[in-house]
Amino acid sequence: MSNNNKLSPAVDDLDPFWLPFTANKRFKGAPKILTRSKGMYYYSDQGHEILDGTSGLWCCNAGHTRDAITEAVSKQIGQMEFSPTFQVGHPLPFKLAERLAEMSPGDLNKVFFTNSGSESADTSLKIALAYHRARGDGKRTRLIGREKGYHGTNFGGTSVGGIESNRKNFGSLLPEVDHICHTLDQSRNLFSRGMPEHGAELAGDLERVCQLHDPSTVAAVIIEPVACSGGVLVPPKGYLQRIRDICDKHGIILIFDEVITAFGRVGSAFASHRYGVTPDIITTAKGLTNGAIPMGAVLIKDSIYDAFMQGEDKSVELFHGYTYSGHPVAAAAALATLDTYQQENLFERSRELESYWEEAAHSLKGLPNVTDIRNEGLIAAIELGCRDEKPGARGYDVFTRCFHEENLLVRASGDVMALSPPLIINKTQIDILFDTLGKVIQATD
Repeated sequence: MSNNNKLSPAVDDLDPFWLPFTANKRFKGAPKILTRSKGMYYYSDQGHEILDGTSGLWCCNAGHTRDAITEAVSKQIGQMEFSPTFQVGHPLPFKLAERLAEMSPGDLNKVFFTNSGSESADTSLKIALAYHRARGDGKRTRLIGREKGYHGTNFGGTSVGGIESNRKNFGSLLPEVDHICHTLDQSRNLFSRGMPEHGAELAGDLERVCQLHDPSTVAAVIIEPVACSGGVLVPPKGYLQRIRDICDKHGIILIFDEVITAFGRVGSAFASHRYGVTPDIITTAKGLTNGAIPMGAVLIKDSIYDAFMQGEDKSVELFHGYTYSGHPVAAAAALATLDTYQQENLFERSRELESYWEEAAHSLKGLPNVTDIRNEGLIAAIELGCRDEKPGARGYDVFTRCFHEENLLVRASGDVMALSPPLIINKTQIDILFDTLGKVIQATD
């Protein structure tokens, strides 16, 4: 046992757990331990009530420890904790797929279940590749992502992802992958409110990359409607439609990664609805179960699914899946979560609060070291200037001071303070969140 066990009254030994996306040595010297949650709040091992400004990790859209979700999980795990979905079925994933198909844009009526956003991303890429082969167009093998994009941490998602630190330690990753330019244009769009006015023409970089490799070899393009983990990059007006048009022109599958933007984060069931652009495939996770049980889902156009169904009925159409695809307890959590969203009109609530949220976020303009502010739906990014050529140092200090000194949970993505509260937040809590964050920013050199 290590000698750091006195740092938290709730944990005997901090040493064995290798935390993900964490500076472990630094964390274990000053741990931040959460022990319970309810509504808008976490509670720490020190007994502090901590306002959640991040929905956990972009996932607890309906707030924490919701009774209906807890009861659904408890009931299902008492009835049947697991059932395979390889050559066998159980009712809940069928019910859940039906609900998701009803909510989805266009004709994305088929659902493939996964266990995370990372698995959803890899599943979407494999389906796109296999779809072209099923149609006799097997030369389409190239995948295109975007700079600053995040599509999880499996090999496929890391390969099409465009965040440098997530890629640099893992070799060449998948072959035949390229990236288009990101949409962050701070020379023209500083302190934009919602969708930036400038930058639709950046979609033309997709045409450039397609021509570089021959469009007939490109299988799929994957982008986030709002690139959240890369710094909350809101799409410029007209940008997504131009991406859709280029994909249509060349017969390329368009995948929207909506792991974060789905389920009310931008005021609608899917960002696709909000922006009026329907992709061929949508990836989801996070808010699908309100973070209660790991689960993801990939929504697929009928025509893509139908292309796989042309063979004999004895043949496996897609050699892909996971032990826990359509897990009964996860499906129960998801169904209860969708009920909660609907019964409490949380998607509409998100849209109603958007203007108030926007004003509160932009009230921090002019504070020391605040170099940009971006927002969409109930998402905001407060970007801070880099300190002494040490990227992320100022952001981490703000994050830590918010937690330890002000009982506020925010997320530091480098020097970008990313905010995405549960959709149940009220105006008073919005004021507290931004007043507190502003106070900490002012006090941090």
